[in-house]
Amino acid sequence: MTKKAVVLLSGGLDSAVALYLARAEGYGCLCVIFDYGQRHKKEIGSAKKIARAAGCPYRLIKLDFAHKGSSLLDRKIKISKATRTRESANSGTIPDTYVPARNIVFLSFALSLAEAISAQAIFIGAHAQDYSGYPDCRPEFYRAFRRAAAAGTRSGSQKKAILVKTPLINKSKAGIISLGVRLGVPFGSTWSCYQGGEAPCGRCDSCYFRAKGFKEAGLKDPLG
Repeated sequence: MTKKAVVLLSGGLDSAVALYLARAEGYGCLCVIFDYGQRHKKEIGSAKKIARAAGCPYRLIKLDFAHKGSSLLDRKIKISKATRTRESANSGTIPDTYVPARNIVFLSFALSLAEAISAQAIFIGAHAQDYSGYPDCRPEFYRAFRRAAAAGTRSGSQKKAILVKTPLINKSKAGIISLGVRLGVPFGSTWSCYQGGEAPCGRCDSCYFRAKGFKEAGLKDPLG
């Protein structure tokens, strides 16, 4: 019987690589795409394209983050330009693009779904290097979530805890991109920019780290 995994798919390059890696590890993948009131829907369209390219079914889940608290949710808050270095990202300053407790909410939903469909694992493309300082991208957060998942689910109580897999957590963006190339990830279908224009803005944190990753990997970004 094929082992199953729930994959959190945002439309960005990290989650796309996580999906293709889960597939390469022999999992039958169900992708979960969240519409949570984010600034633009372009990443949702990208996520659907990636799921279809991987030959994997997906579910689009609508959540209400009406309380906002982030420039990705509130158009009244201007998205900051990328002025961050890896050192500043690790300084403890949290950027305005942080969405309050987003990964806790997403992972909790994925955990419930995984248990309901008897999936053995959840994959999320979080990584701790070259990131924007989000607290829910750190290895210690995922260690804590795994403990909570094991303690608070039937599968955990039966010693069959669902794996919460973060295969990219210690990789650089360049390393993630290089891995994705080997796996055949369609990077041209991904979308990283916090803006929803016709082309990436080239100014936000996400654009900065994506461009830096492709450059360090010695590759050309298909999005230019």
